[in-house]
Amino acid sequence: MTNDLLGRHRAVLPDWLALYYEEPLEITHGEGRHVWDAQGNRYLDFFGGILTTMTAHALPEVTKAVSEQAGRIIHSSTLYLNRPMVELAERIAQLSGIPDARVFFTTSGTEANDTALLLATAYRRSNTILAMRNSYHGRSFSAVGITGNSGWSPTSLSPLQTLYVHGGVRTRGPFASLSDDAYIAACVDDLKDLLGHTRPPAALIAEPVQGVGGFTAPPDGLYAAFREVLHERGILWIADEVQTGWGRTGEHFWGWQAHGQSGPPDIMTFAKGIGNGMSIGGVVARSEIMNCLDSNSISTFGGTQITMAAGLANLNYLLEHDLQGNARRVGGLLIERLRAVAAHVPAVREVRGRGLMIGIEITKPGTDEADPQTAAAVLETAREGGLLIGKGGGHNTSSLRVAPPLSLNVAEAEEGAAILENALRSIP
Repeated sequence: MTNDLLGRHRAVLPDWLALYYEEPLEITHGEGRHVWDAQGNRYLDFFGGILTTMTAHALPEVTKAVSEQAGRIIHSSTLYLNRPMVELAERIAQLSGIPDARVFFTTSGTEANDTALLLATAYRRSNTILAMRNSYHGRSFSAVGITGNSGWSPTSLSPLQTLYVHGGVRTRGPFASLSDDAYIAACVDDLKDLLGHTRPPAALIAEPVQGVGGFTAPPDGLYAAFREVLHERGILWIADEVQTGWGRTGEHFWGWQAHGQSGPPDIMTFAKGIGNGMSIGGVVARSEIMNCLDSNSISTFGGTQITMAAGLANLNYLLEHDLQGNARRVGGLLIERLRAVAAHVPAVREVRGRGLMIGIEITKPGTDEADPQTAAAVLETAREGGLLIGKGGGHNTSSLRVAPPLSLNVAEAEEGAAILENALRSIP
């Protein structure tokens, strides 16, 4: 049956639509931190639908909220008042840390970043964008145009002029050998030099922890130092929190808070985890930025009642059960366990991350050369052992991505670590 479905998939869907595994998997249902495939095999899920299943599969509170809302009305568009949308916007505005915040809902992180670029360029009357090397911001034409990762950028055409800044990857590049303070200083000097050679940009967009790039991050405080330079020139800071938001990093509710010494971002985007699998994205911005557009607009499916009901129930569960604290505690144990394993595996260059957002970079032993074939083999072996993980990376896809639902418990973390240990030790 799976082979038949794969054949049908290939007959009607694009060739560039990526599938994991040599024998692709059909996931039929899930519960908690586990999912099952069409053959009845159970897996511990350490990727959560690319970080979307943030709390748990089939979370009763979210399932109930969706079911009850579906029994009333599913959708009406933003042309009508929408109580669940207003209620979720109020919660997010308060949590965002952005003063006088306004919230606009979309259906994905791509669309959220697209909207943020529209706001920034309209507000600043500039189509120049600063972005980070190794970054990923979505699949739309404008989002691809600012993505600094060649593996996910199928065209060089863009409505924007994009300039790439140093700093998103701490352990690679020309400043890798410097101390954290010297690294930040060098990146700031590079930014200042870049700004001396271009027309005034609209904004810098940056992921606090780069997701598709392999869960890489700069030293804490880099974007705060950048913001001082940007603020002096009126350039906006857009924090892409599509993967880092809602407490996943453990130490902070938002990734930008590790860089908050100079204040919050001007614009913040979010998506993925807030819907726990439902399609929710959005933008938070100061009112004068959000209200700068001089024409009417709507969102047909952004903020629709059924997704807002899911988001509210999911956010309530997250906060009431302190899943940010759980990500910090259980994630801390998991990353130390994986570092202990990696110390005995020459192909592991680095285990990095924070909270339940952990990257394991695979290289050819004794070098910094990416090894995507070995990374793919580890992914396969982990699956055979009953564990689903992701992958990513910069110059080549050779980083394993570990991002379980935030309700992961210690026993499940140990189980997943043991499967990963076996998979890593199987590297020839």
